[in-house]
Amino acid sequence: MHIREKTNPGMLHQSQALELVSADNPQVGTKRDTDTTAGASAGGVAGIQPGRDEIPTPRDIHSVGASLVSKPSGEGTTSGGNPGNPVQRVFVLDKRKKPLDPTSPARARKLLKKRRARVHKLVPFTIRLTDRLLEDSVVHDHTIGIDPGSKTTGIALFRDTEVANTDTGELTTDRTGLFLMELNHRGSMVSKKLGQRANYRRGRRSRNLRYRAPRFDNRSRPKGWLPPSLQHRVDTTMTQVHRFQKLLPVTGIAYEAVRFDTQKLERPEITGVQYQQGELFGFEVREYLLTKYGNTCVYCDTTDTVLNLDHVVPRAAGGSNRVSNLVTSCIKCNHAKGKQPVEIFVTNRARLARIKRGLKQPLKDAAAVNATRNALHRALLTTGLEVQAFTGGRTKYNRTQLRIPKTHALDALCIGHIDTVTSYPAQTLDIIAMGRGSHQRTNVNKHGFAIGNPKTRAKRHFGFSTGDLVKAIVPKGKKVGTHVGRVAVRTTGSFNIRTATETIQSINHKYCHLLQRADGYAYYQEPTAIPHASQDSGVFTQTRRNLPIAQLR
Repeated sequence: MHIREKTNPGMLHQSQALELVSADNPQVGTKRDTDTTAGASAGGVAGIQPGRDEIPTPRDIHSVGASLVSKPSGEGTTSGGNPGNPVQRVFVLDKRKKPLDPTSPARARKLLKKRRARVHKLVPFTIRLTDRLLEDSVVHDHTIGIDPGSKTTGIALFRDTEVANTDTGELTTDRTGLFLMELNHRGSMVSKKLGQRANYRRGRRSRNLRYRAPRFDNRSRPKGWLPPSLQHRVDTTMTQVHRFQKLLPVTGIAYEAVRFDTQKLERPEITGVQYQQGELFGFEVREYLLTKYGNTCVYCDTTDTVLNLDHVVPRAAGGSNRVSNLVTSCIKCNHAKGKQPVEIFVTNRARLARIKRGLKQPLKDAAAVNATRNALHRALLTTGLEVQAFTGGRTKYNRTQLRIPKTHALDALCIGHIDTVTSYPAQTLDIIAMGRGSHQRTNVNKHGFAIGNPKTRAKRHFGFSTGDLVKAIVPKGKKVGTHVGRVAVRTTGSFNIRTATETIQSINHKYCHLLQRADGYAYYQEPTAIPHASQDSGVFTQTRRNLPIAQLR
């Protein structure tokens, strides 16, 4: 691994704890404007220590750990919202696991090579110093920006600096983006699983089994209760906030308090008393749809037959009974479509486009954001940090003025009152909520009957559990090569490894090396949206290509 001798001048200035101390001399510590001798040396083997589980092979620092802090190609520093800093920052902890200012990958490589630091966590990449304490260091204030969403929440870690104009004396706020990530929720999967469980319970009551009285009459909902699929969005967001509090000296949280006017989304021209009348004022649902579609089948244009009401998004796929999801259909087309998505059933592109134009924008995501808005605010207040709420209009104004592309992570970077964005990373960490396994003791068929053998209660086999980040080095055979990704374990010892592009089947456990324990999330790196070469045109290009987190070289 090539080690650069000097820190890139385009990087953000390091704190006094790291920048003013030579990496060649591990015995020197730095306090505020004073050099002292550190009490602890950097002796010992620099092994990877992801949390509580230490990896026994120190050479993995160079094969995996060093790849995560390696510098991608294309580097520079610009202002006015252009992508300047091409690398994510590396989080730094002191010897007692207290957060310090993040550092550059170049500095992290030097500290690891000189054995002044150990790899504490691979994702996000974190090092732990062996000769430094928080009391001997200088740290700065950092802020977490949150752009909440129904399916994806953008999170940005940044530092604001006030700069005074020497001519006018006016203060401006310069923002430097240190880390970008997008958190993908699994609320729809939670809702689907709860629906399956409810169907299984109904089936047991109707079979010739012992009677099980319904339990919903015995339950009460506490104040502020949310459905599990919505509470999941709040919980996963707070999980990431708490984790970054342990990796970075955070002093504040800025989030976008979004509130959608669902009536305005459907009918932009609505005013006054029309809010109370609604769309079906003076109509019944069936008569409204017959009038809307001219007493014809939207799939075959038949008019001289009995028409049914069809769900464009099938109920089995989560479709609702809203008028925006209903069309008129003849009996033949209704039976032929069944549970198929409309994109598969309708092969004519022009007809498919016409059907979609006739529908209205679904409001499921807007309703989810509205329902979780206050719950997220209350949860953020429990952190004890300064919490500031800003409108979506402020975020859009900042993004437009600074000519920054629109993504969830970059929206989180543009929250609040800022004047310029000095730089932001060229890569975004994509986090997918996967869950921590299933409580279901056996697999079932489509009717809910058990199939196969009951699942064992032990979730860890041969030292691995499903969801662990592993590196498999296969020396021979059809699957020869190095594979890095999430592992799915079996009691037989033949594992599957899911990378960003494919799933490698049946890899023997003896070829697998643990990189990081499962924490309920899958991690991938993707390029951040960057402006087009012509800055004046206002056109941006966005290339998204998922890469496994440990294969970045």
